[in-house]
Amino acid sequence: MIRYLTRRLVALVASLGAASLVVFAVIEVIPGDPAAYMLGLNAAPDTLAALRDSMGLNQPLPLRYLGWVGGMATGDFGDSWTYKVPVSDLVADRLTVSLPLAGLALALSTAIALPVGLIAAARRGRATDGAIMAATQLGIAVPNFWFAMLLVSAFALHWRLFPAGGFPGWADPVAGLRALILPAVALALPQAAILARVLRTALIETMAQDYIRTARAKGLSHTQALTRHGLRNALIPVLTILGMQFSFLLAGTIIIENVFSLPGLGRLIFQAITQRDLIVVESVVMILVCAVILVTFLTDLAYATADPRLRRRG
Repeated sequence: MIRYLTRRLVALVASLGAASLVVFAVIEVIPGDPAAYMLGLNAAPDTLAALRDSMGLNQPLPLRYLGWVGGMATGDFGDSWTYKVPVSDLVADRLTVSLPLAGLALALSTAIALPVGLIAAARRGRATDGAIMAATQLGIAVPNFWFAMLLVSAFALHWRLFPAGGFPGWADPVAGLRALILPAVALALPQAAILARVLRTALIETMAQDYIRTARAKGLSHTQALTRHGLRNALIPVLTILGMQFSFLLAGTIIIENVFSLPGLGRLIFQAITQRDLIVVESVVMILVCAVILVTFLTDLAYATADPRLRRRG
């Protein structure tokens, strides 16, 4: 197990180093001068040069990269060129919206997908299975922002059960949670459809194994064998999808946060791109990359917990 963890940690560090190089290189090759964008077309050359110097844009790229990486390693992401505040403060403030939203969406998608996938696998080939597969195919095909607009029309404008947008903060937890319900559902439905189909396929493959037939021969019903033995052994692909889903939900909320006017990380990235605030874009993208890599690492640990064979191989 120690060797397995060591190998995964080495892979994690190498992935972070490669990702930082890619993120910095991609952001830096974007055309346009942030200083000229901030000052406008009629800025005096000496004023433009002074602003570029204060923003560190005149330094060589290797020095800028090393300074950026070194600052992130110590928790210093620099100051936003637009808001004139530390990027870490901006990110911490926006995470109070994005993290609960992603966590709520993941919990909803899992709560929907697990029973749906179990029912579809238990009734394979029947009308119930066909209806579930048709519904999940629709959930995968329809974009989440379209779901979002339908939810706003039905539950915010027609029935007035939830707010149509905005976020009141966490001073009133009930009001804050109500503001996240509709965007969380809009994010969760497509992910639940994917997870339910993966779980159904994994369960069907697992139920064809010899040990399942042995369990049935000992007197277990199909449902008992499915829930007691099949479910745990079908969790490996499900864990993969769950890890990918949380990463997607955390990093892929730009459209949903703009639809519902939520002050989260997705909206921060959108605003930073339009304002050419590259230090914010670089830092937030790198934070999201770190989140994806860390979730992948935790998923590997979950693999080892669910399947002891991986620990022995490690």
